[in-house]
Amino acid sequence: MTLAAEDLARTARRAPRLQIVARTGSTNTDLVAALTADAAAWPHLSLWVTDEQVAGRGRLGRDWIAPAGTAIAASTVVDVRALPAASRGWIPLLAGAAMARAVAAQLGAAHSVRVKWPNDVLVDGRKICGILAETVAGVDGLVVVGAGVNTTMDAATLPVSTATSFAALGALCRVDEMLDDYLRALDELCSALVGERGDAARAGVHGEIEALCATLGQSVRVLLPGDGELVGEAVRLGPTGELVVRSATGEASVVAGDVVHVRPFGG
Repeated sequence: MTLAAEDLARTARRAPRLQIVARTGSTNTDLVAALTADAAAWPHLSLWVTDEQVAGRGRLGRDWIAPAGTAIAASTVVDVRALPAASRGWIPLLAGAAMARAVAAQLGAAHSVRVKWPNDVLVDGRKICGILAETVAGVDGLVVVGAGVNTTMDAATLPVSTATSFAALGALCRVDEMLDDYLRALDELCSALVGERGDAARAGVHGEIEALCATLGQSVRVLLPGDGELVGEAVRLGPTGELVVRSATGEASVVAGDVVHVRPFGG
């Protein structure tokens, strides 16, 4: 399948600028380049989307590649200039919560849709969407948030046993509706955070994301930058979105790291 403008009519009304490409290496790379060339031409919630991404990038430099037509890759401009720098770490978490809302709206109450810290979206404990947020060098206050959603990938094509897709769940992804819902939720959450000058608790986003976060209450192993490791219980999110882990030596705040869910704490 190749996306066409008529396939994303709702999304086009939501996004101030929508770029659909038949095939690309990475939507994040494309949008970062476009912003570097002319940031004013790509306002908040502008979207770059494809259903064939051949050189996608995940967190920690991992490749993210899916067979043509089996996943949606969508990168969005998020304007964070009105947020204090310390609060900008919430952006990928807000994107995860926004996509969780959009996915849950399609799947209904039959499935559990949660967020794994910092920004994977899980359905029934398996990953359906990964998110990567990137700043733009030389362009202060703009972030590109990429989301990759597994849509028509069947169970045999899924790259790992911990992944899932709409098709593997026996569901049809209504892509236009999903992207429109995602942008609306992302704008709502960002606006709430901006309205409270970056105070996530007052904005209500801290509580919403904690409630969605499948990582909390789990025994976790956190792989830290520089080959460090932290093992303990994920107990809460801090005021800037960091993961607070309680280990044998006390509590530590994790700003960046790769989290492995070991088991429900105490299980």
